[in-house]
Amino acid sequence: MNVLPIQPIPFFADKDKAFWRLQAVGWGGAMLLRALSQIANNPQLSILVLLLIATITGFSISLVLSVIYRALIARRPVVTWGLTALVLPCAVGLHAFIDGWVMSLYRADSDASSTQLFLGYFYLDATLLGAWSALYYAINYYLRIEEQNDQLIQLENQATQAQLAMLRYQLNPHFLFNTLNSISTLVLLKQTEPANAMLSRLSSFLRYTLVNKPSATNTVAQEVETLKLYLDIERMRFEERLRTTFTIEPDTETVLIPSLLLQPLVENSIKYAVSQLEMGAEITIATQLIGSTMLRVTVSDTGPGLQTPTTDNRLYGMGYDGSDPVSTGVGLANIRDRLSQAYGENHRFDTVEPPEGGFAVVIELPAERREAENGASATASGDSSPGERQPALAAR
Repeated sequence: MNVLPIQPIPFFADKDKAFWRLQAVGWGGAMLLRALSQIANNPQLSILVLLLIATITGFSISLVLSVIYRALIARRPVVTWGLTALVLPCAVGLHAFIDGWVMSLYRADSDASSTQLFLGYFYLDATLLGAWSALYYAINYYLRIEEQNDQLIQLENQATQAQLAMLRYQLNPHFLFNTLNSISTLVLLKQTEPANAMLSRLSSFLRYTLVNKPSATNTVAQEVETLKLYLDIERMRFEERLRTTFTIEPDTETVLIPSLLLQPLVENSIKYAVSQLEMGAEITIATQLIGSTMLRVTVSDTGPGLQTPTTDNRLYGMGYDGSDPVSTGVGLANIRDRLSQAYGENHRFDTVEPPEGGFAVVIELPAERREAENGASATASGDSSPGERQPALAAR
């Protein structure tokens, strides 16, 4: 989408400039209306001099009122409206007195007394200054409410960012502990090459997690590449017991998803499927578009599902018996919270036990896009080895 070369500036972005603009337009408009009315009744052009003097008088008095009102608007309502009710009649009286005095000088032969001229102008000036005072308070109260709303939104955003940071940073300790433990074991066994390779992959993965903000979004392609770094590390622990299949539709590669959304889902499958079975398990990561507005992400495994006592807590990220010293106690509940913070009710998060067995997590998110960064891309075939089965995900 093309960006306008000149960005529009809000009218009240500069309050002082907006005030002087409104002053000029308001009093200029009032003078024009009164001039048209006077010329229609009295075609003498000299009457315009009186109107100019009256307009300058009203303009000047309104400036004094603006200083007084600015001091009153922050007070309690009783003080604000009480003092306004005292100040406004005084200002109107002063305006009417000046107008009447000028008119008496202009029409020295007029039969109208000073009192009559004062009362006549008092009604007109009360209308002008009363309307000006009402607009002044209305605009300033509106601006104060807008500022309070902006501050509230900013505080809510800060709270959301903090909560997102807390939720995402909870995901790493379990994985980091296991990886460092595996590296320590390799070092003790003097297997330096595997230990060095695992350290290198861990460094790349941690660099990604530290560079990206907790509330950041990345494309599906970027998340898949990062997930493969994580899987390379875990595959050094589980070897052939960990089998993976990627089914990434090309039109989903540029869709944005929360940073590190896939890693805890796959970690959940590794913990409760791969590590629970002697033969290991297969994990499938699939993405597809639902219509043109929603992205569906499915992470499934061929593990025991929820049918065994050792996996009945996997929905909540608990330890196998509730006492696992390594478990962070977050798991899928953490993902639910992150999605709720980021999308509100505009998302879907379901856990499914397919008829053929295993366990699956299905997430649907709004399909938001941006141009792919740095040429990142994902493959549709993934890293599954030849001969491995390709599970059908349509029913999940």
